[in-house]
Amino acid sequence: MTNPYDDDDTLATLAVSEQEAASTGAAADAAETNQAVKALPRILRIAMLRGRADSYVRERLIGEIAELCPNLPETTIWANANTTDAAINLAAELDRAAAANDCSELRSIADCVRMVSLPVPHSEALIAEHRRVGKSLVMAAKAVPDELDVDMAADVEALVWGWAALLIALPQLPLYADTRALTNAYRVADKMARQRIEQAIEAVRQEYEERAQEEKAQKVVHEDRAPADHKSDGALDGSLVVCELEDASLKSPKLKEIVTPLKAAINTAVPIAGAPPLHEARRQLLFEFPYAQEVIDFCLTDLVGRTYVHLRPLLLVGSPGSGKSRFGRRLGEVLGVHVWRVDAARSDGAAFGGTDKRWHSAEPCHPFLAIARGRVANPIVLLDEIEKAPTRSDYGRFWDALLGFLEPETAARYPDPALQTLLDLSMVSYIATANSIDQLPSPIRDRFRVIEFPKPRPADLEALLPAVIANIAVERGLDARWVTPLTQDEVAAARRFWHGGSVRKLRRVVEAMMNAREKVEVRQ
Repeated sequence: MTNPYDDDDTLATLAVSEQEAASTGAAADAAETNQAVKALPRILRIAMLRGRADSYVRERLIGEIAELCPNLPETTIWANANTTDAAINLAAELDRAAAANDCSELRSIADCVRMVSLPVPHSEALIAEHRRVGKSLVMAAKAVPDELDVDMAADVEALVWGWAALLIALPQLPLYADTRALTNAYRVADKMARQRIEQAIEAVRQEYEERAQEEKAQKVVHEDRAPADHKSDGALDGSLVVCELEDASLKSPKLKEIVTPLKAAINTAVPIAGAPPLHEARRQLLFEFPYAQEVIDFCLTDLVGRTYVHLRPLLLVGSPGSGKSRFGRRLGEVLGVHVWRVDAARSDGAAFGGTDKRWHSAEPCHPFLAIARGRVANPIVLLDEIEKAPTRSDYGRFWDALLGFLEPETAARYPDPALQTLLDLSMVSYIATANSIDQLPSPIRDRFRVIEFPKPRPADLEALLPAVIANIAVERGLDARWVTPLTQDEVAAARRFWHGGSVRKLRRVVEAMMNAREKVEVRQ
């Protein structure tokens, strides 16, 4: 029988392109080193590729189709058009071939084509296709090995439940540039999981508050209070006397020049900023740093049950551009406290710990300057690139000066060399950033809680875009709500230029797109 497509130049190359796709798919399967992924049913293996480019996923599927059902015109149409109709037609043809040849693999591939191509179900026909994929996902989930890695098992569960809930959650979905069902299924699952986590955090917070109230009600107030010079007791009423100076010292010509800009924190009770609702702080931080959920929870857990903001010394270690410094600053801003940044690479012990008043350049220690500038007793001192601090000891090493502030006992009675008095710096929090901790001396490492700050992955692109666009809009003096989200083509272009890692690079990519968009609008 004569093939009606023999004279068609486009379809004449079908056999060659399918052979290439088949080898691509086979090579990709052979190169898969993760045995856990290999053990998954086909539809779940394909779903695990969602962080890859669409063309790569289609090549994998086309390769499998070419091996089992070669020279199928619908395959070429879908490869070239990549439309929903082309995908549904191809899936239907694969179903017919599966029934005719009694080949269950073709039926599985048909559901994979539907899964990666369907948009959110907004019509009866799409709902039927969507349910077909949902049944396949449920059956595949039942076949998942019990020993599957926890993270991968969570991804499988998120896909199955997110896909099932997509029909119900459809009216509540925001308008995203990417309208694919697969992407939005993960969004729905992520939202459901976050709500449960926030609910659990809120329950823990309420439990701690109730326990604290019970303990306060049962506490017997003794008359023999602690000595008057232990000023940390002022924290009981939400304020703290950080610095006390006698009138004679204030009238000293040398000290007068130093203390005049710092009057708000001398001989007065400085307010202590209270801790905000942790679930709200977590929500804001996850919006801007969706890839750092573990770090966010690690930081906020330190505030569970606390009335005021106070963090134990924290060291964020990660690669350049991952957003460590910005996270430290935003953490303080979200918690409602002042953030004082110190560039450790340009600091020495004398500058940070305070300069003696005998010197012309006398200046109090940086933590007290942070208190005076922020007018709160519990600011966050952000020590940026702490591993790059100078090691020369001409003016004292930065690391050595820092030790006295990290110990609670010495921080509550720090002898400031410029003011010549004891300062109560016990409520100051310290967050340091570093690319590596190899250069840090062990006394510094021992006093910090070290946590790795992750790099954003390619799969985090769409979650990062709203925060990146909002930040650019704020810097340009624009209302973020008036900035049009990136189109699907622009998101695809960003994915080509940004492969994870540096958030700064992603920001440059987005800025370039926004600038190009503005030029086009001006010409029109």
